[in-house]
Amino acid sequence: MAGVFARKFTIALLLTAAVAGCSDLAGERRGFGPGGVPIEEFTAQQIYERGEYELNRSRNDDAAYFFSEVERLYPYSELSKRALIMQAFAHHKDKNYAESRSAAQRFIDFFPADDDAAYAQYLLALSYYDQIEEVGRDQGLTFQALQSLRAVIERYPNSDYARSSILKFDLAFDHLAGKEMEVGRYYLRRDHYGAAINRFRSVVEDFQTTTHTAEALHRLVEAYLSLGLTDEAQTAGAILGFNFQGSEWYDDSYKLLTGRGLELRPRGNNWLSSVYRQMVKGEWL
Repeated sequence: MAGVFARKFTIALLLTAAVAGCSDLAGERRGFGPGGVPIEEFTAQQIYERGEYELNRSRNDDAAYFFSEVERLYPYSELSKRALIMQAFAHHKDKNYAESRSAAQRFIDFFPADDDAAYAQYLLALSYYDQIEEVGRDQGLTFQALQSLRAVIERYPNSDYARSSILKFDLAFDHLAGKEMEVGRYYLRRDHYGAAINRFRSVVEDFQTTTHTAEALHRLVEAYLSLGLTDEAQTAGAILGFNFQGSEWYDDSYKLLTGRGLELRPRGNNWLSSVYRQMVKGEWL
């Protein structure tokens, strides 16, 4: 018995030394502390607390390692469940988004009814959202972020993360519209009017609740006037006047159209006329 007690006492001293930072982590990973003591010698609580310690001093990758060891060594313990969500959190703080997403997804798969499932889904969404690049880059991550944020909103509408997810969803959606505008402006500057119109039309029809709609309508005025399609240009101007009369884009379109003796009113039977009719009936915007 004395030998067993002495062994446990020695392990406790080694843990204290490790937490105090008396050895480098590379050695600790091989043996979890001075003396090469195997990590299997420690309890789930001790390993978990070491993960918290590393997290508190912003060694996020190290924290994720110790939380993962709790999951590996004590998969059926209550701490294993908590360590899994903390593993996702630590990886996310370390900007290791793929590992964060993997841990969060495992939590959702294993514990779908747990109180932390909403947070796991939120972390999964953030693993995409926080990687959204500047306008002009590939938008695949933006679509993934939108889908994951929608999952938070729809599955956990009363959670603490629903409101934040709604705000981020709107920003990500606006980001997609910004990409369409960037490409449309590129084509417009090079006089590729048909290609530009397609991009601006997408914003008007598919992203009408974003901050880019007014500019998209103005760019349509520019493009259609360049092609000599005055009915479409006037109709786009009419929609601008109905919804965005106080904007700079309305002012610019007003000058363009009236400078050519044209009015800002719906003309002809085209896709913009259909949008205008829907808008007047309150079915658009």
